[in-house]
Amino acid sequence: MQKLTREDLLSLEQYADERPAFRDRVMAHKKNRRLDLGTNAALYFEDRLTMQYQVQEMLRIERIFEADGINEELEAYNPLIPDGSNWKATFMIEFPEAVERQQMLERLVGIEDRVYVQVADFDRIYAISDEDMERADDHKTSAVHFMRFELPPEQSAALQSGSSLIAGIDHENYAVEISPVADNIRESLVIDLD
Repeated sequence: MQKLTREDLLSLEQYADERPAFRDRVMAHKKNRRLDLGTNAALYFEDRLTMQYQVQEMLRIERIFEADGINEELEAYNPLIPDGSNWKATFMIEFPEAVERQQMLERLVGIEDRVYVQVADFDRIYAISDEDMERADDHKTSAVHFMRFELPPEQSAALQSGSSLIAGIDHENYAVEISPVADNIRESLVIDLD
């Protein structure tokens, strides 16, 4: 999947005009890229369109219009675009109450290393987490992690041929498996693979 360049972005003025329609398009697209893992965790699979939206929103919010600032945003978000052999996702731990969230983040240390996908009967593929920076320590994990799932060619081929997809978490304090992943999400993810 091609990375974003400055030429792919709208000016602040153009974006202001096109934002409502673009936002509606992206929100509809994201419905096929969110995978709930139980009631308190979710994977948001990123792609070129979701990252274009994120960059446009950051430029809008921060009123960035100079080349250096735009390039900084592209450098920050382009690594979250899949490379054709992988999926990239934002993993979120979602407990609405602050006290419960704090307690669970302490109980879920290491959860970011226990999130997996599995193609049919192949071995599980565990996420490679937080390559940009450490987001957890020995006492508490973060509510947000950035993940990469690197798929071997034979598993990509199996998915493209219709094999099922499973996803889950096998942490001692949070275990869930989605089997199979819904077709709309699976089909959206297969598009990310070369």
